[in-house]
Amino acid sequence: MESRRSNYDITRDRVEGEFPRYDQEAAIKKFNLAHDEDYIYLRFTAHDYRIDRRTGRVERLPEASHAGFNEVMTIYDVLCGSKPGARLSGEFVRVNDLDGVTKTAYLGGNLFDGSARAFTHRTEALRAACEKLGGTPGTVGDVSYIIPLFDFFPVTLQFWDGDEEFDPVLKLMWDRRTLDFMRYETTYYAAGHLLERLRELMDKEKS
Repeated sequence: MESRRSNYDITRDRVEGEFPRYDQEAAIKKFNLAHDEDYIYLRFTAHDYRIDRRTGRVERLPEASHAGFNEVMTIYDVLCGSKPGARLSGEFVRVNDLDGVTKTAYLGGNLFDGSARAFTHRTEALRAACEKLGGTPGTVGDVSYIIPLFDFFPVTLQFWDGDEEFDPVLKLMWDRRTLDFMRYETTYYAAGHLLERLRELMDKEKS
């Protein structure tokens, strides 16, 4: 019996199916992407991906496994939805302080509490994972790294470890002009996948 697909998989597949209608050459030129007749190639969170130019399927290499919802939504929003002439400002701010964000758009809450708890008392492992993602050290927090989400788009991770008196604190800081590259909601898809990658690398090192 065929297993029932989740709404996330259904949405991912729908978005992929729309990609062949976009101007692929424009995306290739804008982000200087490697490509051939069959695929477009890019790196996302230090993983290599390819996009089937005919079907829009996004695959994670080298195993060519189907990318998940957060990966596909982030990749396609950047490739297909970024503004013409999108440029970074070089200034990192909280997601709710991005240019163009209004108070009514706030998603609210600390969505990173789970990851902050997972990182508690594991600062060395977190540093090692950030470096495996190509991160360069920052200056704020017990662990701080500027990490390339894409080769052309960095984010900053800041983590303060917890103790008996204080809970751990995890922040992701975004370039002020992030909304030139992706929608506000997409920052949460991107953050979710980035934190998943960090936990995956930390657990692999532990095992």
